[in-house]
Amino acid sequence: MAASDKSRVGVRDAFGSVLSTIILILVAILAFSIRLFSVIKYESVIHEFDPYFNYRVTKYLTKSGVYDFWNWFDDRTWYPLGRVIGGTVYPGLTLTAGTMWWVFNSLNIPLSVETVCVFTAPIFSANAAWATYLLTKEVKGVGAGLTAAAILAMVPSYISRSVAGSYDNEAVAIFALIITFYLYIKTLNTGSLFYATLNALSYFYMVCSWGGYTFIINLIPMHVLLCIVTGRYSSRLYIAYSPLVVLGTLLAALVPVVGFNAVMTSEHFASFLVFIIVQVVALGHYIKRTVSAKMFKVAITLVISVGMFVSIALVAILVALVAASPTKGWSGRSLSLLDPTYASKYIPIIASVSEHQPPTWPSYFMDINVLAFLVPAGIIACFLPLSDASSFLVLYIVTSVYFSGVMVRLMLVLAPAACILSGIALSEAFTVLTRSVKFQLSLSFEKDASTVKSEAVPSELKDESKPTLLEKDKEPLKERPSKKNRKKEKENVEKVLDKKEQKKRSLLLPLEASAVGILLLIVLGSFYVVC
Repeated sequence: MAASDKSRVGVRDAFGSVLSTIILILVAILAFSIRLFSVIKYESVIHEFDPYFNYRVTKYLTKSGVYDFWNWFDDRTWYPLGRVIGGTVYPGLTLTAGTMWWVFNSLNIPLSVETVCVFTAPIFSANAAWATYLLTKEVKGVGAGLTAAAILAMVPSYISRSVAGSYDNEAVAIFALIITFYLYIKTLNTGSLFYATLNALSYFYMVCSWGGYTFIINLIPMHVLLCIVTGRYSSRLYIAYSPLVVLGTLLAALVPVVGFNAVMTSEHFASFLVFIIVQVVALGHYIKRTVSAKMFKVAITLVISVGMFVSIALVAILVALVAASPTKGWSGRSLSLLDPTYASKYIPIIASVSEHQPPTWPSYFMDINVLAFLVPAGIIACFLPLSDASSFLVLYIVTSVYFSGVMVRLMLVLAPAACILSGIALSEAFTVLTRSVKFQLSLSFEKDASTVKSEAVPSELKDESKPTLLEKDKEPLKERPSKKNRKKEKENVEKVLDKKEQKKRSLLLPLEASAVGILLLIVLGSFYVVC
């Protein structure tokens, strides 16, 4: 029996992995093909001004090489002043498309630079869907991951920034954002230095790709601080955060457009302060394991005192460094996020850009569609049960909702969080409904089988099946426990069974309600696809 059960489980797992792979391939095809409408209807062209500038830069990179790209002075941009390209652009998009062009040509696939640039965004939208699957799977399982990936492939907010020909930084930045969050959660769950190193490298790619990397380097410290305050500190949290700050900052400083801003601007100070707090907490836990209780009080007082002194000294140094700046080390866009009225007062050129305006309420429904109604259900599902990974998703959605309310462009950051939480909500609802249907059908089958058996057995056979007195006497005598022990055992067994049944039945619905719920989920999914 045990061998057959194991073989069944193995076959089921193999079938599930194959089915998941097929679904992911179909999701990637959907994410890629749904963004080709402009190419099919018109032709393969670069859209708008910024994508065309990025195309010119990529064309120069493929023609002249990386070294000349870093030192290129473009006299046609920002005329008549000109522009030093290597020190003023985020090179991630350009280097990615240039690498893709080189790979295709080395494989004897003659594609033009323009063609590669046009299709870069659709290709990375498929990659972003896969990254969303990995992130959601790490938090809530395979079903939620597949649902979230399918939703991200069709979310309007992301489609608007990743159609074919929209060759802008966001084309690759959203993939880098999601994969960085996935590797952080993976490191947090496993405590692996390998994933921690990959997390730092993915953060480096994000820094190369988009100025929105500051969202990552502030959100992750907020989550680490939340875990410490709520008493959820562990060695896995230390491994997930410390290498990211050290390696990530060193790698970010290598990007010319960032440079020493990685350690000199106020956007990065929160990560350094939380880094010191993590070291103090880790040292306190180490001392607690190695010394006695009396010595621990003395040692922890000393550690906290030294930590406070170092923190105050570091804060004083940072304040002194940024005090000379009129914006106190903050960039204009960051200040406009913290104070929505700042740009309109002091930097009108930022406020004049339409994508820097706050969104209207209908734009939420236009950009994320019915996901706006599923996100609260996903937040509730993250608390059942609450883990380090699920708390990160809750913090992610809360902060992204705020920033998207300040600047309509950041609806793009909200879209992955909304897709992930909506996928979790739909997966949990579908699991409860299908479990209810299965349970109710099994109960009805058992009742039918028991009634059929009782009707089929005649009364004479029932009498013969009763043991005679001689047969009872022949049976060996068994040691019977006392009445008190029997009562206690019965009570314990009944309590355990009652608790299990209560938990199961609390998540079960009647058969009719479950069928209607599944039908409504299908209608909701079709409405999302159509609209």
